Amino acid sequence: MRLDKYLTQAGIGTRSRVKEYIRKGMVTVDGVAETCCDRKIAEGASLVTFQGTPVGFQKTVYYMLNKPAGCVSATKDRHDRTVLDLLKDISTKDLFPVGRLDKDTEGLLLLTNDGMLAHRLLSPGRKIPKQYLAKLSQDLASEQIAMLEAGVDIGEERLTLPAVFAWRDRQAKEALLTIIEGKFHQVKRMFASVGCQVLALRRLSMGTLVLDEGLAPGEYRPLEPEELAKLRELAKLEDR
Repeated sequence: MRLDKYLTQAGIGTRSRVKEYIRKGMVTVDGVAETCCDRKIAEGASLVTFQGTPVGFQKTVYYMLNKPAGCVSATKDRHDRTVLDLLKDISTKDLFPVGRLDKDTEGLLLLTNDGMLAHRLLSPGRKIPKQYLAKLSQDLASEQIAMLEAGVDIGEERLTLPAVFAWRDRQAKEALLTIIEGKFHQVKRMFASVGCQVLALRRLSMGTLVLDEGLAPGEYRPLEPEELAKLRELAKLEDR
């Protein structure tokens, strides 16, 4: 594996930042400063250090989970089952959920050990869209919908950022809401602000990643290469 790719996958930085580190002599291979980015590294055999600290290679993994209601989006919990408890046939070491879904909320959740990608996807400044399917307690008037789309008061310092509302099945009171923030209980609080209760909530997408409808609640699968490539492009991460 190329040295710059090795360091990128080890979480040292983006490909461009890692190349800069190498050129500045901040990386050694088997005790010798290395300035060639394309130096070949034998995983498990070459000793690589960054600023004097050994760098261990960790393969990044990515799983799509259809989170069921009743479990929490955490790695550990004293009282409730966690999303990691659902993973029965893979190692959960260093895995974590990218963002959180409420205990009673279902749907798309990305599980990974890629901290850089998670940080980029969750960064408020990047405004990654997330779409939810909400079962509502009542119909909404056009004025209420306009308020949701313009921004509502949910008790924060500022109104929520503009959202996109659409009916999936108005007769069944099933609505789609796309937001670009991730505040605590945000979707429920937004509907509550216009006098409506959310009876059930399911996340359908996060950025370019769309929930696989073939996954039953509690089921999961690795991301497809195309799905991961689109996510990395969205997060503006160079190809690893």
